[in-house]
Amino acid sequence: MGRKIHQTLIIALCCLWVSCKKDKPAPINNTAPTGSGSVYIVCEGQYTAGNASLYAYQPATKTVYGDLYKSANGRDLGDVFQSLSLVNDKFFLCINNSAKVAVIDTHTYKLVTSISLPGPRYILQVSSSKAYVSSLYHNKVYILNTQNYTVTDSITLPYKNTEGMCIYNTDAFICTWDSTGNKIYKVDALTDKVTQTIQVAGYAPKEILLDKEQTLWVLAGDGLQIGKIATLTRIDPSTGNILASWQFPPNAEPVKPVFNTTKDTLYFIEANQFGSSDNNGIYRMGIHDATLPPQPLIAARALQYFWALGIDPATGYIYVGDPKGFIQNGSVHIYTQNGAPIDSFAVGVGPGHFYF
Repeated sequence: MGRKIHQTLIIALCCLWVSCKKDKPAPINNTAPTGSGSVYIVCEGQYTAGNASLYAYQPATKTVYGDLYKSANGRDLGDVFQSLSLVNDKFFLCINNSAKVAVIDTHTYKLVTSISLPGPRYILQVSSSKAYVSSLYHNKVYILNTQNYTVTDSITLPYKNTEGMCIYNTDAFICTWDSTGNKIYKVDALTDKVTQTIQVAGYAPKEILLDKEQTLWVLAGDGLQIGKIATLTRIDPSTGNILASWQFPPNAEPVKPVFNTTKDTLYFIEANQFGSSDNNGIYRMGIHDATLPPQPLIAARALQYFWALGIDPATGYIYVGDPKGFIQNGSVHIYTQNGAPIDSFAVGVGPGHFYF
């Protein structure tokens, strides 16, 4: 998450209605998980509280592991924990309000090094020795040497809040989550130069990903925070032409789009943070659907909204994070591909992303 106004507003609203009834916590194992198949949960923590955490879950044994970083290093991770990326056999953790990228060992979770960067949001690996880091409140993407962990340069863009990124061949596509911007930027990852500016259907592009046909999907807007109606745009990355676009209802707040394993079905959250059941839950649509889905696949309960979404590539199961207003420990819920509940467990404050 990471924007002060967003999380502060959510906390204030949720204090009014969060139920006193809490989920019964599952047993937490504070040792490091062994073997393969772990699902990692990025828990953002509460803004300025410094209680971000990294959890793991092993589906085979239904074992929950956390807080991995604090257990391994004897100190808190910081705040806000925005994203986790695997780069050259190391985990890179973007902690945006603490202005750092923590690099940790993937087996012991011990800190390898900490890289100072302003408001790091997401990391995109573009070569074996180079990655791009997007930055909250800044109009730059920072260039990181992933072998010696140094910032070597930056790419300046016309708008602030560089956000979601993806790679297509040797080109990186970058969003700038600014209310006055309606473009994404194509950057040659070999030269680090902007080569094309591409207009999208709405303002404030924030998330971008590729489907099975290698076309771009860009989610834009943020009605709660910056007053821009959300849009979804499908784009040909080789030409920049818009192939299709959709506009969400004015009160819809879509976030965290992901594709299924075959990348022919898009899933996303609509998060209604005001207690209503309207536009609230997990939605899905095929890449050739003509309209947005009118009803959720998984509806949020009254006075509930979701904040994390992931699809397990091994099973196709849907993982959903409930932040519980960011004022208590959150929970993760697992569903079948058809939305039937399978399992749930407690995690840290503000589950926001999954890594499989």
